[in-house]
Amino acid sequence: MSEFWRNRRVFVTGGTGFVGANLVKRLVDEGAAVTCLRRDEIVPDSLSALGVGGRVSFVSGSVEDGELLQRSLNELEIDSVFHLAAQAIVGPANRSPISTFETNIRGTYMLLEACRQIPCVTRVVVASSDKAYGTHSDLPYNETLPLNAVFPYDVSKACTDMLSRSYAVTYGLPVAVSRSANIYGPGDLNLSRIIPGTILSVLRGEDPIVRSDGTPVREFVYVDDVVEGYLKLAENISETKGEAFNFGTNEPVRIIDLVELVIEKCGKTGEVKPNVLLQTKIANEIDAQYLSGKKMNEFTGWKAAVPLDEGLARSIEWYAKLEKR
Repeated sequence: MSEFWRNRRVFVTGGTGFVGANLVKRLVDEGAAVTCLRRDEIVPDSLSALGVGGRVSFVSGSVEDGELLQRSLNELEIDSVFHLAAQAIVGPANRSPISTFETNIRGTYMLLEACRQIPCVTRVVVASSDKAYGTHSDLPYNETLPLNAVFPYDVSKACTDMLSRSYAVTYGLPVAVSRSANIYGPGDLNLSRIIPGTILSVLRGEDPIVRSDGTPVREFVYVDDVVEGYLKLAENISETKGEAFNFGTNEPVRIIDLVELVIEKCGKTGEVKPNVLLQTKIANEIDAQYLSGKKMNEFTGWKAAVPLDEGLARSIEWYAKLEKR
């Protein structure tokens, strides 16, 4: 544990969500004074599930409210900003693109503008996604590939990405961008995601549902590694500003193999089996998508430290305890 974050004033958007809550937990454990922007009071939220809710301060409001953001950053004398607030689930994004664009795009430029106006802000990290790349045949994806996003969520993350780098180049804002693979681990309460949904189904003795034919290849990065990546970007902002960085694991896996691995790690082999809903590929589904983490390692020394089987074991242990509460 370093002294870098001790007593540092940090503002986190999306801090009550899965990844944000894990980031907040790490920051407060390292002695930072953390304020979270909270739009809705949802029970339970990931901060509460991780036991961190009483250790942070809150500002109530929307990330689209530029006046609120500027006032908060100024009055709280914020030094570091992590922007994770987003509509992060693909299904709702496709059903309601306008609200997704408002949160993910407008929310990003309002936050960036607020940071530009407040001189005490010295480092900003913005969470984009591997989905910003869209579809490419070159694998693993590296940061030189164009952003070919076409679907609402993917487009919103590509815009988030480009807006951030625009503010860095045009105004000298000290902002870096992360493009992460699929994130998993303790604190994720959204059971529509493949890993938490599968774990809880298997723990309950139910056949886990696979909402495809199981053949797509994806990459899953453990949440602690993602949090470490965010901190590395912020701590090295003089080198990382204006740049985008992949958080990749070099460990791609077929979805069906992932589900089978969860069943094995839960000790349920032979008791449950994957319920594969489709026999053919989903139209427009990307066959394979995974990232090169080489640039991130070269700039900051970061690399994913938790292999998939270990991360799944940690996650299963957390969800098993959650089931007993």
